[in-house]
Amino acid sequence: MRTVLVTGANGFIGRNLVATISRREDIEVMRIDSKNSLEELEEYALKADFIYHLAGVNRPENTEDFMTGNLGSTQHLINILSSNQKKTPILLSSSIQAKQENPYGSSKRAAEEAVLAYGHNIGVNTFVYRLPNVFGKWSKPNYNSVVATWCYNISREIPIQVNNPEAEVELVYIDDVVESFIDTMDAADTSSISDYRDIPRSFIVKLKDIEASLVSFKSSRHTLVISDLKSDFERFLYSTYLSYMPEDDFGYDLEMKHDNRGWLAEFIKTEHSGQVFISRTKPGITRGNHWHHTKVEKFLVIEGEAVVKFRRIEDEKILEYPVNGLSLRVIDIPPGYTHSITNTGTIDVITLFWANELFNPDKPDTYYLEV
Repeated sequence: MRTVLVTGANGFIGRNLVATISRREDIEVMRIDSKNSLEELEEYALKADFIYHLAGVNRPENTEDFMTGNLGSTQHLINILSSNQKKTPILLSSSIQAKQENPYGSSKRAAEEAVLAYGHNIGVNTFVYRLPNVFGKWSKPNYNSVVATWCYNISREIPIQVNNPEAEVELVYIDDVVESFIDTMDAADTSSISDYRDIPRSFIVKLKDIEASLVSFKSSRHTLVISDLKSDFERFLYSTYLSYMPEDDFGYDLEMKHDNRGWLAEFIKTEHSGQVFISRTKPGITRGNHWHHTKVEKFLVIEGEAVVKFRRIEDEKILEYPVNGLSLRVIDIPPGYTHSITNTGTIDVITLFWANELFNPDKPDTYYLEV
């Protein structure tokens, strides 16, 4: 069993790291945050086999607090270990701002130098990550993350400010950060030198593109058209956006089109992967009796009993496929076949449909013809 200390455990990166690493049966996690005493820090530091030093400050009330919060807290941790001849590997979460000549950057650079010096002097591996902008769940909005702030504001229809839409920002995703941190810990004993580390994957994105994606995520609840999420960045950004939604606004209603047959509702639309919709059909009722030149569909009955019928439009032979909600069977609807689905049971039939293209009322590609 390895004992791991995480300072700054209640911060953005700390919470995500602890949530992941705590699931491992070979790890015991000790957590330190601003509420813990110096005595608790010393106790935990001397027990630890590996230390993630994530604690720090980036928006203090006074400029001099940068050094106190970043270098001072780091030096205090190192003094505890050094005075007790503890050779404990340390991973320090720093910032690309350490390259800048400003109070925050100078304090982060000083903390880096202290950690690396400790590793060199006492003969133990230490690791420094100069992180760019990190995004993902649990970051604090309206603080120091543009993604967190925009996700929070846009989901609540609060205006955002974009000073330079063409400006680019380098982003790393929180899951990639956590994975890299854990990989470094696992290989700490076999690493040959103390060094600077980078997150293997980052994204260079224009501010205007981030804004456009977030606005589309917001509007998708009304248009039902969701981004195809073709890139990892889009998938990660969408997950991040949802994590900042108001907790009283997770749900939204779909428009149900009622008629004598039951009802039908569109669920999800995509520009390149078609759309999904759902229907309820009363006993004895038939839907369909039409065909398509190019559009194709999939039918899946999830409740009730039905029969799907096909007929090639120039033939008389009718094909029948019985389906029911107890034995899920997907039925493909080829082009050139008129088709229908009839509720043959005593209860309403619930059916999921997928079509490979969005419905276009100007070009519906749907032609009535009895099966």
